[in-house]
Amino acid sequence: MGEPRSQVSSLLSVCDSTTTSQPDGGGGDVKDVKTQPHLNSEAGNFSTGASAAFSVSTPPPSTLPGMSFHGSTARLSEARRVAIFGGTHGNEMSGVALVNLWIKNSDDIQRRGVDIKPFIANPKAVEKCVRYVETDLNRAFTPENLSASGGDEFPYEVRRAQEINRMFGPKGSPEAYDVIFDLHNTTSNMGCTLILESSKDHFNLQMMNYIKKAISPASCLVLLNEHPLLKYSTCRSVAKHAVGLEVGPQPQGVLRSNIFEAMRVILKHALDFIELFNEGMEFPPCTVEVFRVNERIDYPRDANRNIIAMVHPNLQDCDWEPLNPGDPMFQTFDGKTIPYQGSCTVYPTFINEAAYYEKQQAFVTTRRETLAASSIRKA
Repeated sequence: MGEPRSQVSSLLSVCDSTTTSQPDGGGGDVKDVKTQPHLNSEAGNFSTGASAAFSVSTPPPSTLPGMSFHGSTARLSEARRVAIFGGTHGNEMSGVALVNLWIKNSDDIQRRGVDIKPFIANPKAVEKCVRYVETDLNRAFTPENLSASGGDEFPYEVRRAQEINRMFGPKGSPEAYDVIFDLHNTTSNMGCTLILESSKDHFNLQMMNYIKKAISPASCLVLLNEHPLLKYSTCRSVAKHAVGLEVGPQPQGVLRSNIFEAMRVILKHALDFIELFNEGMEFPPCTVEVFRVNERIDYPRDANRNIIAMVHPNLQDCDWEPLNPGDPMFQTFDGKTIPYQGSCTVYPTFINEAAYYEKQQAFVTTRRETLAASSIRKA
C-alpha cells in the first residue's frame, strides 16, 4: 500500500484496472465475513477469500421496472418530490447542519417544479448527539418492521421507520417519494462517495455521472451495494430512487468546514440534474465507474471474540487504494503483521470506521466495474 492520501481529488488515480458490466441485479459471488475464524497470536491462517472480478449482462429493457423505451432512450417519470435526510445517524453532523439550515432557509435547494423537503430523520439521536437511541435507524426499514402492528413495545427507531414510511412512502409503492438523498459522514478517509443501491437504476447512474463531471477535477466515487446478503434496509430505500452520500473523514459529533462544503456542493449538482431532467433534457448513454461491495472483513479475534489486531499502518487511511495479495492488512497488538490472503486485488473502503466496531467490521472490500446507463428522458 502507498502512503495515505489526504486529497479527495487523488482518489481515482490509484485504481488501475476495471471490468465492464451492464446494469444488472445479480451481485455475483459475494461473501459476507461477519464472523472470522478464531485467530492465534501468530495470525498465520487469516484469509478473506475475496472472489475475482466478474461481468454481468443487462436484462431486456422491458424487464426494468419504472421505465418505458422510445427507441434506445429510457422514458422515466418526472422527479417531482424529493427529500433530503440528515441526522439518520445523530452524530454525523454535516447532514444535520445542512438540513437544519435548509429547514430555516430553503433558497439554496429550491428548483423549478420540484417539491424539496429537508428532514431530520432521527431527532432524538440528534438531540443526544449519538448514532441512534435504541437501534440503528438505517437498518430498520425491513418489510417486517414496516408492516408490524403495535406501539411502544417497539424500539424508538422502528417506530420512527414506520412514521417515515408513512410520510415518504409507502416503500415500493407508486406513491413513494421520487428521490431521497440521505446524508452521512464517515470517520474513514473515503472522501466524497455516492452510494448506489441498484445497478439497474439508470436515473441514478445518469445523476451520478452528471455529478462526477460537474465537480471534476475533484473526485466523487460511487459505491454499489446491491447484494442481498450485504445490503441493508436503509431510510432512503423508501424512495423510488435512493441516493446515499458519505463524506469524510470527519469525527463523530464534529463539524469540519471542508466536509460540510463538499456535501453542500454535491447536493447542489444533484438537484440541478433533477431540474434539468424535469425540464426535458435528454441525457445520452454514459458509463459510470463503480466499486461493488464484495465482502465484509472483521477484525481478527480470539476464542472469546475479543479483538486481537488493528488495521495495519500501511492500510490505515488508504480507502479505495488497491489491496493486493500479500499486502499488510492487520497488525496484532504484539506487532505481528497479518497479510491479505485473497486471490486478487480488491479496493477496501470504510477502513476502521468508528461506527462499525459494533457491527464487527474492520472494512469492506470492493471490486471496480464500469456500468453502462441508457440515455434517459422524462416520459
